[in-house]
Amino acid sequence: MNERKQLILNIIIEDYIATGLPVASNSIVEKYNLDLSPATVRNEMAELEAEGWITQPYTSAGRIPTEKAYLFFVDSLKTESLSKKEQVLFEDLDGDEITAKQIAKKLAQVSNLAVIWAFHKNHIYYTGLSNLLQQPEFSQSRLTYDISAVIDRVDEIVDDIFEQVSFDPQILLGRNSPFGPFSGTILARYKTPQGVGMIGILGPLRMDYGKNLARISYLINHYNQLS
Repeated sequence: MNERKQLILNIIIEDYIATGLPVASNSIVEKYNLDLSPATVRNEMAELEAEGWITQPYTSAGRIPTEKAYLFFVDSLKTESLSKKEQVLFEDLDGDEITAKQIAKKLAQVSNLAVIWAFHKNHIYYTGLSNLLQQPEFSQSRLTYDISAVIDRVDEIVDDIFEQVSFDPQILLGRNSPFGPFSGTILARYKTPQGVGMIGILGPLRMDYGKNLARISYLINHYNQLS
């Protein structure tokens, strides 16, 4: 992929993550002040679509990233530092289960996604599941059914994957996500004197992977320091 095409793809991914709206060539040029004509951007987008990086969700719309594009995007993603404001939210880390549940609720609030916290296998807490149903992707009846079915099976899914989850944060999306091909998740295990636990953020494919990876990395690092 040439540099110009990669720039346009990254803009489409980041803009769609931020807005949830399909991205059109005119808006790319105007919003990001590119020294390119709309026609040039349209041509590049046509090639990106032909190569499977973006797709048109409905007639006369802009384009959205495909699973292939998200995989490419996260493969080169660098871990961001957690903002000082959010560090303050999560500063009361002590390994206590009650405190962990409070932290999980804060994490669900700032990410606007679902948070799954397993204190050990078969002891699972989750919060923010209503956030998933508010995502525009899940307003479609079929996807609403899919995510509802996943919600009903969260305990079972976590039990199945718990031992395989890495102690380093990992991004699993689309066909690699244990929660379904329509989802993205960031998971990691940690160790404390109380045992092995797992933290995860669950959302649609269109989640802010950079910020959520920073959040999970911060929490995992601090919980591991308690061991």
